[in-house]
Amino acid sequence: MPSIELWAGALSLLLRHHETGCQHSARQAACLLERISDTAELDQETRSLCERASNRLAESLLGRSHASLT
Repeated sequence: MPSIELWAGALSLLLRHHETGCQHSARQAACLLERISDTAELDQETRSLCERASNRLAESLLGRSHASLT
């Protein structure tokens, strides 16, 4: 299972991006979420949530809204 520090780091960066729009924080959060989702011990539902969050962050860096994607 991913360490509490990894989870806390991803959440902190995600919030920083949400609050400030910092693209660097978005990239770092996406990377951490990707690392978390690659953890073998993670259940499928949590893995899916991490992957979705990472994908949304990547989309936001490209300037696309998830609502505009088909």
